[in-house]
Amino acid sequence: MDVIEPAAPSIAFYADDFTGATDTLATAARAGLRSMLFLRPPTAAQRQQAGPLDCLGIAGAARSMQAQDLEKELLSVGRYLARLGAPVTHYKICSTFDSSPETGSIGLAARTLRAALGSPRFIPVVGGQPNLGRYCVFGNLFAAYRTGREAYRLDRHPTMSRHPVTPMDEADLRLHLARQGMARMSSIQYPDYGRADFAAEVERAIDAGPDGVLFDIAAQEHLPIVGRVLWRYAKRERLLAVGASSVVAALAEAWEEGPGGERKAGMPAPDTLGEEAAGPVFVLSGSLSPLTASQIAAAVSYRKLPVQAETLLSADAHAREALLQEIVRSLGAGENVLAHLTGSAVHDPAALARASGLFLSRVLAAGIRPWRVGVAGGDTSSHAIQALDVWGLSYRGQLDHGAALCRLHSGSAQLAGIDVMLKGGQMGAPDIFERLAGA
Repeated sequence: MDVIEPAAPSIAFYADDFTGATDTLATAARAGLRSMLFLRPPTAAQRQQAGPLDCLGIAGAARSMQAQDLEKELLSVGRYLARLGAPVTHYKICSTFDSSPETGSIGLAARTLRAALGSPRFIPVVGGQPNLGRYCVFGNLFAAYRTGREAYRLDRHPTMSRHPVTPMDEADLRLHLARQGMARMSSIQYPDYGRADFAAEVERAIDAGPDGVLFDIAAQEHLPIVGRVLWRYAKRERLLAVGASSVVAALAEAWEEGPGGERKAGMPAPDTLGEEAAGPVFVLSGSLSPLTASQIAAAVSYRKLPVQAETLLSADAHAREALLQEIVRSLGAGENVLAHLTGSAVHDPAALARASGLFLSRVLAAGIRPWRVGVAGGDTSSHAIQALDVWGLSYRGQLDHGAALCRLHSGSAQLAGIDVMLKGGQMGAPDIFERLAGA
């Protein structure tokens, strides 16, 4: 008997890394939208198991991909999203737009998805995410070094201007994206939001910016204004939106009722953060950011095991096996374990991220089932979850801005039901790992 898929959601997103994907999942779920994050385009049976959805996400790793691999990935995903038929398709990117023409090209992704969706006329680019300290003002992006602290123009940001893979040397997002093929962009700047002819200004911007229309987001109150614009157009013709989780936040804030006309649930998903610890916690950190280093220093509830990149990358498996057995012994004894990368940036960070993912899969297959798992580092998180026999994630609770706790869905009894936190290198409070451990 054939399995019939549920109706199309109102918004479907592809996220270019896993940490961002879980943030978008959390944003949707906390807004009362029925939401599920899949690790690849879901089968009909998986869709049916997830039930009716307002928001369907697919977590990817395009942010770390070179052009050929990125295009191949999004051609496949684009065909699925076209068949799915959501009014809004969202290409979810990192809130700092980190990308380049060679790596994680947002422009190439937008062109590929746009063609798959039948070349929609309106490509809104939502420029900021205030709850993470990201602000787009007159087309220029500013980012806080830590949430709630001083914001820096992106090309002067202490970390993003020195990113080991995609250093951000241009804060004007129109110029940044023009390098990636989105040369014909226009922008709507936030003082225009209060104008009487705002709707006409949006139309002019669409005509002037066939490659995209950049919307300033300088404050939280700008999100519902932009969300109403997006939904008004989406009800007439499906659109492709580009931006961080603020795209979903904007739509959710604009919907006084559910996107199909029904009242929204208005209740976040169950918050499980107060649960009593039911076993050890394992954290794998592939991030070398100063913020993650301070979080590791504050993780007093863990046994910390420094890991050299060569241990994970070397063809000689002896040191890797020794590390694996040490972790398994500690978890078996009920200890929380934090294995963290040490040393300087490596020549091939993508290869290291893949090796980290494979190592995590071996830890979780070793027979000791952790209560919770944490992964730090955007690329590390993406490859780590891809290496597991997992088909989806659902939202469980919020540890901090940009650090959601999610539940794994899998056909494997060893993995199904484990709660996992995926955290970017720049995200989370100083005690984020302690929060994960329930301390």
